[in-house]
Amino acid sequence: MRELLYRHALCEALDEELARDENVVIMGEEVAQYNGAYKVTEGLWDKWGNKRVVDTPISEAGFIGMGVGASMLGVRPVMELMFWSFHSVAFDQLVNNAGCMRYMAGGLINVPIVVRGPANGGTNVGATHSHCPEGLFAAFPGLKVCAPATPADAKGLMKAAIRDNDPVFVMENTKLYGNPGPVPDPAEGEHLVPLGRADIKREGSDITLIAHGRSVLHALEAAGTLARDHGISAEVLDLRSIRPLDQDAIINSVVKTNRAVLVDESKPFNGVSSQIAALIQEHAFDHLDAPVKRVCSMDAPSIYSPHIEDEQLPNARRVVEQVLTIA
Repeated sequence: MRELLYRHALCEALDEELARDENVVIMGEEVAQYNGAYKVTEGLWDKWGNKRVVDTPISEAGFIGMGVGASMLGVRPVMELMFWSFHSVAFDQLVNNAGCMRYMAGGLINVPIVVRGPANGGTNVGATHSHCPEGLFAAFPGLKVCAPATPADAKGLMKAAIRDNDPVFVMENTKLYGNPGPVPDPAEGEHLVPLGRADIKREGSDITLIAHGRSVLHALEAAGTLARDHGISAEVLDLRSIRPLDQDAIINSVVKTNRAVLVDESKPFNGVSSQIAALIQEHAFDHLDAPVKRVCSMDAPSIYSPHIEDEQLPNARRVVEQVLTIA
């Protein structure tokens, strides 16, 4: 194991996949000479050159469409969106073209494209740059969505996404890029994290905290506070993958603890946590000792003010407060 920053773990995954498969290419705004807007692709253009790491115009509709077309012909493009909020100008390409092609072709045409970039609030860049659209894209069959919380999961999920024959949307978080964490050394063997497999980040017996992305860190902090100050043993389940979703892991944990709080940075209306709450109600209702509670972003466009936006998003204090209402 080594300590790597989240961004460096992603970069290592990209580098290894570029080496493994000559069909893998990276495309996006400023991913080449500039090393990426968030330095995730640092050094890759120097190593692999213009044909494997390609700068694109500032036109998401154009370069996402190009990537979808290339993937249908056997290329495995990894497309960077500077913000996932810009998905809206390439929605037809992402949903209708990438998401539907394999089904409409009767399985004869694969679309092995990865679209990655930051999908989060908390960086005070305004409402048009702060969306969390993982629940939106997970609603469309044919698309796969993941949201890694740790450097190890970021690397493992990225490698699995690049090898997948379906479109995979990797939702990263700007505020995680500088976070360090242990990542297996390549000398120890290949590190892959399968899509659709959740991970228990902390064992517990009294309540389950279910989260993905940066919300996992809030859940872990809350679990520490609950144990120290209230004697409550909270289990933290990291979804890692939104679609496919590890339903068994969710139900097994709730059956074990009999209570659940869902921590989700997306908005509460039709968010990821809405689906999970429905899943728990359908499959684990008789095991619940209290209603399922949620901690989401407050239901308004992202606020520009740093102090107010910090409170708009999930945080450990809000998680603890919700737990105490049902514990």
